[in-house]
Amino acid sequence: MQLRNTPVDEIEFLGHQVYVKRDDLLDVAFTGNKARKFYHFLQQDLSQIDILVGHGSAQANSLYSLAVLAKLKQCQLHYYVDHLPQYLVDNPQGNYRAALEYGAQIIVVDSALAVIEHIEQQVLPELMQQGQRAVFIPEGGRCQYAEMGLKILADEIITWAKSKSYADIRVVLPAGTGTTALFLQKHLPFEVQACACVGGDDYLTQQFFALCVDESLHPTIMTADKKYHFGKLYLPFYHIWTKLKQSTNIEFDLLYDPLAWLCLQREFMRANENSTAGLESRDNRPILYIHQGGLQGNETMLPRYLRKLSFVK
Repeated sequence: MQLRNTPVDEIEFLGHQVYVKRDDLLDVAFTGNKARKFYHFLQQDLSQIDILVGHGSAQANSLYSLAVLAKLKQCQLHYYVDHLPQYLVDNPQGNYRAALEYGAQIIVVDSALAVIEHIEQQVLPELMQQGQRAVFIPEGGRCQYAEMGLKILADEIITWAKSKSYADIRVVLPAGTGTTALFLQKHLPFEVQACACVGGDDYLTQQFFALCVDESLHPTIMTADKKYHFGKLYLPFYHIWTKLKQSTNIEFDLLYDPLAWLCLQREFMRANENSTAGLESRDNRPILYIHQGGLQGNETMLPRYLRKLSFVK
């Protein structure tokens, strides 16, 4: 099971060189940031644990990874969601289907409480009363346990930069809970730049503070050109995803990566305009893009985009 030491590819995008850290090539069950975030649990002896408790979307990459983790550690996964579309129940696919195949119990929370509050106030106390030993892993692996694997990733990045004789680089990635970006910034001497894919810049800032109160250790947030709603289909996302796949032969995920590449596209276009006008670019540091995997989700995202395209033609 490969959980570290991924290669770095060099690609060209709009005339600009970008390095891509290929964490998508990690073990298929823990591809990308899940291999890093769950590294601690993969290394631990969980033989005394009966149940892993998680929560999030029914199509989250973390659901599938947690299901595999539970199977490997010979315990159960109880995964809580705030809703479960009937279409998905009738037509299991993507991460949801894969998690069910690994024995995950996916439970819809029927409560006035938020899912995480329901888990903390009701589920975990009830399991304790029943004598069940449980470990709670917050949505997307947003917890201090994630730091171990992400420090390893940071060390790999430092080693790579030294091998290229780069004194300074920019590390760029899309962010959901911001966990990967936060712990990378904590352990890197380089600037980490992340774009908010869930809930906007204010939400991402809150997530950073939840993990680390020292603002000096927070990544820089790359502000998008407009507000995008997480999970909604945007044709510019599909178009840039297609362009990257065709020009680089690298498949990115359709949910997070397109927004980060749109931010880079805007930056590169401005730099090209400045170059044409004889002006210097403001930032010439090499860019290392972190490919965090998540390709399992393309199984459901791609058909949705193809259906949308059929309506706009």
